[in-house]
Amino acid sequence: MTGRRRRPDEREMTANPQTALSGLARALVQKNRLSETDAVACTTGDGATNAFLHEVTQRKLLSARDIATFASETFGYPLLNVAAVDLNHLPKNVIDANLVRKHQVIALSKRTNPNHLTLAVADPSNMRVFDEIRFQTGMQLELVIAEIDKLVKLVEQTGSSVRETLENLSMGDELGAMEVALEGDVEEDTSASDVDDAPIVRFIQKVLVDAINDGASDIHFEPYEKYYRIRVRTDGILHEVAQPPLALREKIASRIKIISRLDISEKRIPQDGRTKLVLSRSKSIDFRVSTLPTLHGEKIVMRILDSSSATLGVDALGYEPDQKQMLLDAIARPYGMILVTGPTGSGKTVSLYTCLNILNKTGVNISTAEDPAEINLAGINQVNVNERAGLTFASALRAFLRQDPDVIMVGEIRDLETAEISIKAAQTGHLVLSTLHTNDAPTTLERLKNMGVAPFNIASSVILITAQRLARRLCSCKKPANIPIESLLQAGFRSDELDDSWRPYGPAGCDRCKGSGYKGRVGIYQVMPVSEELARIIMTGGNSMDIAAQAEAEGVSDLRRSGLLKVRQGVTSLEEVLAVTNE
Repeated sequence: MTGRRRRPDEREMTANPQTALSGLARALVQKNRLSETDAVACTTGDGATNAFLHEVTQRKLLSARDIATFASETFGYPLLNVAAVDLNHLPKNVIDANLVRKHQVIALSKRTNPNHLTLAVADPSNMRVFDEIRFQTGMQLELVIAEIDKLVKLVEQTGSSVRETLENLSMGDELGAMEVALEGDVEEDTSASDVDDAPIVRFIQKVLVDAINDGASDIHFEPYEKYYRIRVRTDGILHEVAQPPLALREKIASRIKIISRLDISEKRIPQDGRTKLVLSRSKSIDFRVSTLPTLHGEKIVMRILDSSSATLGVDALGYEPDQKQMLLDAIARPYGMILVTGPTGSGKTVSLYTCLNILNKTGVNISTAEDPAEINLAGINQVNVNERAGLTFASALRAFLRQDPDVIMVGEIRDLETAEISIKAAQTGHLVLSTLHTNDAPTTLERLKNMGVAPFNIASSVILITAQRLARRLCSCKKPANIPIESLLQAGFRSDELDDSWRPYGPAGCDRCKGSGYKGRVGIYQVMPVSEELARIIMTGGNSMDIAAQAEAEGVSDLRRSGLLKVRQGVTSLEEVLAVTNE
């Protein structure tokens, strides 16, 4: 840490009445480190300054390191080396846990004579936060500056884990209330009032928050004869996170059903619902909830639906430059059908919504029919299919066509009726996006034909098909892999590709990836535009093998070839590509 310099007058840190910018934001503008337009755009309506810092870094206007260095120099506080912080020597329970999570601050050390507390912060200009902490602790504060991204990770590391929370629950300890809320929380007039007892509520919230922080896609609550377990799916792999006492299974199930507005008295049939976890005024996460009666109780799966995944942009999905251009050219067309195929969990929904987000402009009327709508996007008219009430994909499509749509998205083409209406819409001036469950792009055309769609209608309406898989992305700790040339050739590499210009990598394992060697996932794609020659093959009764051969001749990479390219780029491992493209 550097020596402390002059502390600015508090008046310098108060916001100018003519602007809503915080002290740090205003200083960045005044020193020409950030334009006023960008600063205002990054300022959230709730006035949370750390939210402003997150926006600046996420938009890559400034790095977290640049901001911390600037704050240290401008406000005269030392810069903290977060890597040198020993979690075991931090003072415990000095600041209320709610304030730590709410304001993202860390108590580094305390002295009783004089009564001072050293506090790591990202924004030293937020006097309201420091007044709140002074009032709660009764101590004078000495500030040090930390990079916002590293500070957030430090706050997470100092928080209790799911297992620690479970131990506290088992011992009956009162847990501190979390700064989150479930939108489904309502006053329930039920006999199961003990469901609302605070430890159960906070334990479930802790499970949900930790799953979100770990980047999980699903949470599984599973009752068995002699034990109860909770697993989360991260990067496509299930990991056990806790085994609550078996006696709590009914309370956990009832609590989840209450917040999802399901019937807690009905345990004989499956139920589907939704709930929302409100993390802050500007951040919330939706969950799709499914219950299933089993031999030993109700299994519950909560699917995490993060709307921000649809706004990442097409570049974040993993398309190669030529594949990306073909997709963008297709969605720029005024009419036609674009199909996204792949198994469950291959990222089809995110791909579709990324396309819709690109098309989502004021002058475009977009309607979607889904079962159910997974990602909420403002500006798009979304309809949940309800077959019991007679609202099917086909009936929703008919209604759409009476409402002057420009773009239609159908969650899945399951039957001939839906397929025919979708194709007619594509032929009459509408851009139609949908999904099918097929192994690759060529078999999609044959699947439509087997459903009963006339070859002429397929050839004249389908303009592009994308088949996709999700492979785990290697963590930054990756290491070179020694793979025999014979194995590389057997996997699909050509002999001329096995030169010294690249090397395959494999998983290593570190704290960041929790020892797995993988962190996040990347898409592997087969993007096949329907050319005139492919349309002719369809019209003349050609099968999927004929279509695949022509697509290859036109330069379309199949899923395996696209995956091998990711291996050459060092993005993923060969074993991962072989696993997800092993047809």
